[in-house]
Amino acid sequence: RKWIVGLVMLALVILTLFTTTPGGETALHEGLEAFGLGAIVIAIVGRAWCSLYIGGRKKAEIVQTGPYSISRNPLYVFSYAAAFGVGAQTGSLVVALLFVVCTVLIFEMTIRREEAWLTAAFGQDYLDYIGRTPRCGPDFGKWKDEERLEVRPQFFVTTLRDGLVFLLAIPIFEGIEMAQNAGWLITPIILP
Repeated sequence: RKWIVGLVMLALVILTLFTTTPGGETALHEGLEAFGLGAIVIAIVGRAWCSLYIGGRKKAEIVQTGPYSISRNPLYVFSYAAAFGVGAQTGSLVVALLFVVCTVLIFEMTIRREEAWLTAAFGQDYLDYIGRTPRCGPDFGKWKDEERLEVRPQFFVTTLRDGLVFLLAIPIFEGIEMAQNAGWLITPIILP
């Protein structure tokens, strides 16, 4: 899955080499980049938070507390926010939404495979969880937490490290913008 996501994101980055926003770096363009940075930070923190609950337990039990009490797939929901944030670094709402749509389509296949495995592994217990917890949600009214968590630092650190990769979007897309402004890249496609 990570390879597919990486290849799709690389294809989208290549697309951005040939696109620009109307009027160049306007306040709207810069505002979208800033909003996207906020989405990336929320995604990094959110994914790390989810890993505190699921780390090392995913195949051993159905995690149903914390973020997993309001959404069956909160890691993916935060990944959608990251995808938007990465795409928003181009300053184009169209590109940001394209990043999200591609990510949702890729994770949709992953979610279906995971649901089939979890149903086979946990049977009725998992089907009951499906019945009360939205696939992506969130349904904040269903919040349920634990008094204590057993945290496995390795999973937390790995998730945090993986999330920090999203920040690479900033220098990559700023570099592309600089090359476009210098006239090194021709941008025949204008996307809002």
